[in-house]
Amino acid sequence: MEELSFDDSLVRRASALRLASGTLTDSFRSGAFKSMQKGQGIEFHGVREYLMGDDVRSIDWNVTARMGRPYVKQFNEDRELVLFVIVDASLSMETGQGKRSRLYTACEAAALTAFAASNGGGPVGGVIFAGDILFSREPKPGRDQVMLFMSLFDGVLQGNKKKGTSQFVDEMLKKRGVVGSCLDKALKGAASLLKKRSLILIFSDFRTTDYEKSLALLSSRHDVVAVRISDSGDEKLATLGTVPFMDPESGSIESLPTSSAGFQQAWKTANANRVERWQNLCYRRGSKTLMLSTDEDPLIGLQRFFSVRDRR
Repeated sequence: MEELSFDDSLVRRASALRLASGTLTDSFRSGAFKSMQKGQGIEFHGVREYLMGDDVRSIDWNVTARMGRPYVKQFNEDRELVLFVIVDASLSMETGQGKRSRLYTACEAAALTAFAASNGGGPVGGVIFAGDILFSREPKPGRDQVMLFMSLFDGVLQGNKKKGTSQFVDEMLKKRGVVGSCLDKALKGAASLLKKRSLILIFSDFRTTDYEKSLALLSSRHDVVAVRISDSGDEKLATLGTVPFMDPESGSIESLPTSSAGFQQAWKTANANRVERWQNLCYRRGSKTLMLSTDEDPLIGLQRFFSVRDRR
């Protein structure tokens, strides 16, 4: 995997984000973020057609009866954006066949959204987790808060090479030896930290279980986007004959017949089924979903997601 300069690349991308038209900052502060908010606002704005996922309590029954199809009420809100990022730093996130690992993609995307929210004056907080909670901080405004998370993301990416840089990084790296993924614990921690309704972005490969109830609770109180970090290897492996693969979490090794057409098709089908089950789980529990690939610039994927919501 090609080494990327995290600090240089992220600062350069963040600068472009602040200056470009239709940035994440603009999307967060305008229609895109507000369209995700389920709570009612202060001033009635109008109605629009009902879309799948809208709160049925917002249906305007008088307009619905006249038009013969459901319409929902819209309200203007003057509410600051509170952003909370949840970043999976478990061992499975270190995999990837492209220029970026899943972990690099997740950290870069989380940092970009943090810069975007901070540019708009909103507070930023987050949780970084692996087999245990590595770091958590309630939302606070200001560039110092964003730069703290930048340092932590960089610490996770660089591993032991970053020891001695700061107390926060050193303490985080000491906890990283625990294998597994405590996504459920991270979601519960977010629920306890957040006092105001927030936009929560979860960056993970979601290769874990038993987080459905915590996701449902969080989505009932906040606007949650589950961001699945994918990789080209999820759908197709390089054809190299029978090759041993190791599970980074358990350490178990299994030989896979990568040159077999039947195996490659089964591999692709299994991944499609996993993604579909994950999307259905998130939909049932009230969160939106976004796929970000390690082969794609995360800024492009994020802008596309929020601009589509804005146009809607």
